[in-house]
Amino acid sequence: MEEELNYFVRVSNTDLDGTQSVRISLTGIKGVGLHTALILARKADVNTHAVMGKLSDEEVDRIRSVVDEYVNTAPTWMMNRPKDLYTGKARHITGVDVALTREEDLNIMKKMRCYRGIRHETGQKVRGQRTKSTGRTGTTVGVSKKKK
Repeated sequence: MEEELNYFVRVSNTDLDGTQSVRISLTGIKGVGLHTALILARKADVNTHAVMGKLSDEEVDRIRSVVDEYVNTAPTWMMNRPKDLYTGKARHITGVDVALTREEDLNIMKKMRCYRGIRHETGQKVRGQRTKSTGRTGTTVGVSKKKK
């Protein structure tokens, strides 16, 4: 008997693609890359090459619990936020929290009026890139001659 294919699998408040393999599908969660997805699948004792939509409910539940517990089990160097601004502890942020935390960090830099915050405010390059010839916005492009 052929198993039914679930086209969407809900894990960590995210709809994952059920037609892809487990390792690729888990990267659909914000904050989870390919390396982290492989670790999560191995900890859940699930075949990484299996199709996500064909997994049993028990295996999907194991994946959900491993994703929720990843913060407690992962080493500090594997987390995407090794030192939080407020607590000073290592955190691994997933889902909607990634965008919220990024916006919060940018707002803090803008309020501090640090160099990076000012560059973010004005829409300029932040990480030391060349700005003389690239990153131009608006209609001014090229060199214009002085009128006599």
